[in-house]
Amino acid sequence: MATCGEVLVKLLEGYGVEQVFGIPGVHTVELYRGLARSRIRHVTPRHEQGAGFMADGYARTSGKPGVCFIITGPGMTNITTAMGQAYADSIPMLVISSVQSRSQLGGGRGKLHELPNQGALVGGVAAFSHTLMSAAELPGVLARAFALFQAGRPRPVHIEIPLDVLVEEADDLLDSEPVSIARAGAAPAAIARMSQLLAGARRPLILAGGGAIDAAASLTRLAELLQAPVALTINAKGMLPSRHPLLIGSTQSLVATRALVADADVVLAIGTELAETDYDVTFAGGFEIPGALLRIDIDPDQTVRNYPPKVALVADSHSATEALLVELGKQPLSERDSAWGTTRAAALRNALEQQWDAPTRAQTLFLETLVQELPEIVIVGDSTQPVYSGNLTFNPERPRRWFNSSTGYGTLGYALPAAIGAWLGEASERNARGPVACLIGDGGLQFTLSELACAVEARTPIIVLLWNNQGYEEIKKYMVNRAIEPVGVDIYTPDFIGVAKALGCAAEAIDSVDGLRDALRAASDRQGPTLIEIDQAGWMRAVQA
Repeated sequence: MATCGEVLVKLLEGYGVEQVFGIPGVHTVELYRGLARSRIRHVTPRHEQGAGFMADGYARTSGKPGVCFIITGPGMTNITTAMGQAYADSIPMLVISSVQSRSQLGGGRGKLHELPNQGALVGGVAAFSHTLMSAAELPGVLARAFALFQAGRPRPVHIEIPLDVLVEEADDLLDSEPVSIARAGAAPAAIARMSQLLAGARRPLILAGGGAIDAAASLTRLAELLQAPVALTINAKGMLPSRHPLLIGSTQSLVATRALVADADVVLAIGTELAETDYDVTFAGGFEIPGALLRIDIDPDQTVRNYPPKVALVADSHSATEALLVELGKQPLSERDSAWGTTRAAALRNALEQQWDAPTRAQTLFLETLVQELPEIVIVGDSTQPVYSGNLTFNPERPRRWFNSSTGYGTLGYALPAAIGAWLGEASERNARGPVACLIGDGGLQFTLSELACAVEARTPIIVLLWNNQGYEEIKKYMVNRAIEPVGVDIYTPDFIGVAKALGCAAEAIDSVDGLRDALRAASDRQGPTLIEIDQAGWMRAVQA
């Protein structure tokens, strides 16, 4: 007899799931009954929040949904922060949890791990939450989840299975087939209208977000055809290589870039929310799009939020950009402004280069050193100063090489577990495992420090780059700038080198560019994780000497 839990594992295999993150508990053991016989690898984090962040990182590098097995009650309350981060960044995540038996749901009888309404708790950080009331519903609800991941705006999905349903006989479901859904194509009428406006533009510009990440090649061709400068959100970095003459980076919050956007007569926004943390991180307003705005998004609701469009298209970004290329190839393009395109983009890059202050330059040198030593590195960031600088100054060569939690939902502690998941996603996506670095501050690392043990156990050779400024320095500056006496920001800093070694990691502190290079080379040769501690003050002294 195959139980519902065993059939679930088989169906997940059918959908191509290779990795599950979870902490077994008495309410989830039936999810594990068939796992050992499957091809799915299981990784045990040290906290359910870590499981969610690992699933998030896995999804970002592999392009596949990250899957978690989570216990009732505290497991679900623990993972909601990670679900919130994934929800904000449109990351596919499947959270499968247990819940009380059907007769006990909402009973308030003090059952182990009981919540009044677990589905309602996670409803705000999930595309949907479904309670499986019989094993027969399982293929259908999984089809709903993967249809969303494949063809809609990908966000977390929560499926809770009552304890009695988990053990229900489900032999008749063993032959269930996975469902494959194609994304929406581009409506010809909207493509024709957008093409007409883009062809007639003298100063076109493209704003691309993480929703367009799989359209990098076609979007690059479109930008070159139109001679349109391209601004990328943080999650879209790498869609154009770093030295592409039309790339203006991720500097939409800066005055010079805003002026360029305001000068554009037609703006194509594709796969982007046009939201505060990518376009107005000063939180003071001022980002404007006076030109004709064209929006392409897989989510119809998103096409009209924040900035209303002249023309909107609900479609997959790749099919839409390919359709625009075909349609534009049928008509002549208006003469472009002679000071536009590569000329204006180069002038902007030069102007920005002149305005970076000493800390930004020092932190950018740090990031450039990483890439010089490890060209294929994936940098997973937290909310810490080199990440803030890199969001403005750093441009990777390919997509899915730079992502972090400093924008959008903005949680701390993300980078370490997300880097573990990202390395596993890299392994899933490619035969060769590329290097993955976690870039995190001393404050953020203390949120999820225990996941170093998971990295050792899972044999993930991530490189933890600890930027140590002995506290919450960015918040301290913010308090001072607002004439608030700093409180709670000068926190105790432990001996991270000693802690990392105690947990089984290699660890060392560096104080120079050469020291960083040596440490990176040594870390890349190891089979397990390495922690490299960089004292902020020491780094500044070294690079300015």
